[in-house]
Amino acid sequence: MMNTDCAFGLARTLAHGAALAAGYAALGLSALIAFEVVARKFFDFSLQGIDEIGGYVLAIGVAFSFAYALIHRAHTRVDVVLTQLPRAVRAPLNALAAVLLAGMAAFMLWRGTETLLETLEFNSRASTPLQTPLWIPQGLWVLGLGVFATLAALLAMRALALLVSGRSERLNHEFGPRSTDDELDEARHDYASQRAATERGAARHEGGPS
Repeated sequence: MMNTDCAFGLARTLAHGAALAAGYAALGLSALIAFEVVARKFFDFSLQGIDEIGGYVLAIGVAFSFAYALIHRAHTRVDVVLTQLPRAVRAPLNALAAVLLAGMAAFMLWRGTETLLETLEFNSRASTPLQTPLWIPQGLWVLGLGVFATLAALLAMRALALLVSGRSERLNHEFGPRSTDDELDEARHDYASQRAATERGAARHEGGPS
């Protein structure tokens, strides 16, 4: 059986890869929109279907971003009551939340897969000038949901393992709602990393050939 710590490391890798994919997709869309604006303004020329492509990129990017939000506990949670409960009570509730989210992710993946299979069966195309074969954006969308469902399942397994082993404090730290202190710690860590990278770059520049 896969060690839960290894599974958690795999989950982090998948989440960051998914976030990069979504970010590059949005960057590519921005470039297309910029080209469209310039072409219309100065050359009286337009790419057909930018709005359609934008819709696909949004849906696919959101599906892939679910994973990143999950690993960083960025999904919205109503924690007014939860934070007032004892740690021993919060632990099973946080584990239950992880399991329920994994179930919801699996449901989304199932319904998305059913939609994709139906599209393949009928060879559906978009009723737009591009006539896009819908299996292409839907396939990428389902792939994003698959990454999300995989991560949710791995994290649910880890939450249950922590609960069974009695590591309630660790469970609450990894799966509980983010506190203000957590956000401040993350901001400090990001600032320190950026400062260190800047200093390394300056040192290489000073040590280079004149």
